[in-house]
Amino acid sequence: MVALPAADIRRAVRLGIAEDLSQGDVTTSALFSTRIQARARIVAQEDLVVAGMTPAVQTFLAVDPSLKLSVVKRDGTAARSGEVLITITGDGRSILMAERVALNFLQHLSGIATLTHRFCRAVQGYPARIMDTRKTLPGWRAIQKWAVALGGGINHRKSLGDGLLVKDNHLALLGVKREPVLRACLAVKSGSRVARPLIVEVESLRDVKEALRGNAEIILLDNMTVTDVRKAVRLIDGRALVEISGGITLKNVRAMAATGADRISIGALTHSAPAATLTLELKAVSRPKRRS
Repeated sequence: MVALPAADIRRAVRLGIAEDLSQGDVTTSALFSTRIQARARIVAQEDLVVAGMTPAVQTFLAVDPSLKLSVVKRDGTAARSGEVLITITGDGRSILMAERVALNFLQHLSGIATLTHRFCRAVQGYPARIMDTRKTLPGWRAIQKWAVALGGGINHRKSLGDGLLVKDNHLALLGVKREPVLRACLAVKSGSRVARPLIVEVESLRDVKEALRGNAEIILLDNMTVTDVRKAVRLIDGRALVEISGGITLKNVRAMAATGADRISIGALTHSAPAATLTLELKAVSRPKRRS
């Protein structure tokens, strides 16, 4: 069961509506003076994993609580191209006002879930789990990570306080020339007040040896070739979990998973997922009364 970030969704819906309707919908108001009974449906234009239905529904109801919604495809379910995801009936003016914000949620989050699902499917048969990163939109982290989970991925750190992760810039700031990875591991373990597994980002087999001496629980192999990753996995030999990151694509992820790594973290899941292609089809049920 994927946890729903309810408070984050409510906040995002509220901000999205305020952003788009701060001055009302001047075009719709200029065209139509009274209620227009209408029917709409959102249709998938490609095969996808649905994510964002919850905030889309909340958007429509926040704009007009009288709208009637029928959800056909819930968050986390698969949809084929041409399938209807949701139908909406009620005042056509309200549907137009909510349309863009609702579609933004569905297109962006379904894009993340769909891309994550493709990566997960690409590594089937291997133990490696697909993970996200902190490369998320400000204010949207919980929602984007929710979409990753809906697509079958695993959430990495949710904040800087959610785990101990020594990266290259920590080493640069530390300014230690001799055995920097080892010394960073020892310093973190002695200086940390939180009980968290220590993750260390490494770029060479020498760094791997230092991380092992420093008792790192997870060794993150950054931007290594498949050959070097395979060597590192043999060197680590189960003494720490192995994570791969950097330059991971759908073309090389299976080869990376075949090395025996435990985790593959991919920033592109959230920062570069293409928006899912959806369309909202709208038609009037009753004849609209136009302004004269």
